Amino acid sequence: MRKKSNESTGLEELEESKISKFQWFLVIFIPLVFAVTVALIVFTVAGVDVVEKAKEMSGKIPFIESNQNGEEKGNPSKNDEKVLMKLEKLETEIENKEKEIDKLEGIIDTRDKAIEKAEAEKQQLQTEMNLLKDSQNGSKQAFKDIIRTYETMAPKKSAPIITEMNDEDAVEILTSMKAATLAKVLEQMTTVDAARLTKKLTEQSS
Repeated sequence: MRKKSNESTGLEELEESKISKFQWFLVIFIPLVFAVTVALIVFTVAGVDVVEKAKEMSGKIPFIESNQNGEEKGNPSKNDEKVLMKLEKLETEIENKEKEIDKLEGIIDTRDKAIEKAEAEKQQLQTEMNLLKDSQNGSKQAFKDIIRTYETMAPKKSAPIITEMNDEDAVEILTSMKAATLAKVLEQMTTVDAARLTKKLTEQSS
C-alpha cells in the first residue's frame, strides 16, 4: 500500500511540475509577444524602418558584425564587380574620344594651313592683277599721248613717219585719229602707201 501511495504521490508532483512550468511559460511568453507586437506597431506608425533598424542593431553586436565583415571581405559583391566593369568601360570610351579629338584637331590644323596658303596665293594674284591693270592703264595713257602728238604735228611731218612703221602700228595710230586729221595725213602720203593703208583701215573696220 505504501508503494502505491508513493507512486501516486510522484505522479502528482510531476504533473504539478509540468503545470507550473507551463504557467511560467504563459506568464513570460505571452506578455513578451504582446510587447514586441505593440513595439512594432509603434515603430511603424512613427515611420521607423523596422527591418533597417534591426540590421543596424545586429551590426552593433560583435559576433554578428564580425561575421558580416568576414563575408564582405571574403566574397566581393556583384555590385562592386559591375561598378568596376562600368569604370573600365568609361575609361576606354574616354581614351577613344581623346583619340578622335586629336584626329579632328589635326584635320583642323591641316585645313587652316590650306586656307592660309590659298589666301596668300589669292593676295599674290590680286597684286599681280593690279600691277597688270596699272601697266595696261599706263600703256593706254602712253598711247593716247602718242596719238595726241601725231594729231598736233603737221600732216607733212607725220605722214612720212607713219609710212615707215609696220602696217599694224600705222593702222592703230590712224584709226585713233580724228577723221579730218586722218584725211590730211593720207593726202601727204604717196599713192601706193595711202592705198595700202586705206585698204588696211577698211579691212579692220569691217
